[in-house]
Amino acid sequence: MPRKQTIMPTSAKGNSVGSWAFLIGVVLAVVIGAGLIAVSSTWIMILALIGVIVGLLNITSNETSSFLMSGAVLIIASSLGNNELGSIKIVGGVLNALLAIFVPATIIVAIKHVFVLARN
Repeated sequence: MPRKQTIMPTSAKGNSVGSWAFLIGVVLAVVIGAGLIAVSSTWIMILALIGVIVGLLNITSNETSSFLMSGAVLIIASSLGNNELGSIKIVGGVLNALLAIFVPATIIVAIKHVFVLARN
C-alpha cells in the first residue's frame, strides 16, 4: 500500500518534534507577521531556533534536494516579495517572519548535505 503523503514534512524515524516545530513555526510566523504579537528580537530568535530544529530534525536525506530547492525558492520569493509588497504591513511582516524560519533551516540542511557529499 502506498504511503500517504502529508503536508508537514516528517522524518523516516517519525520525529514528531521536528514536525511540531515546523507547524508551530509557520503558525507563529503568521501570528507575528500579522501583528498579533509585537515583533521583537526575542521572537525573531525563537523563529530562527525553530528553523534550526526543523533543519536538524525534520529533513531526511531523501528530502534534502526537494527541501533545498523549495527553501531557496521560498527565501528568494519572500525577499523579493517583501521588496514589492512590503508596504502592505501584514504581508511584509509574514514574509519576514517566514524568512526567519527558512533561512536557518535551509542553511542547516545545505551544510548537512555538503558533509554527506564530502563523506562520499
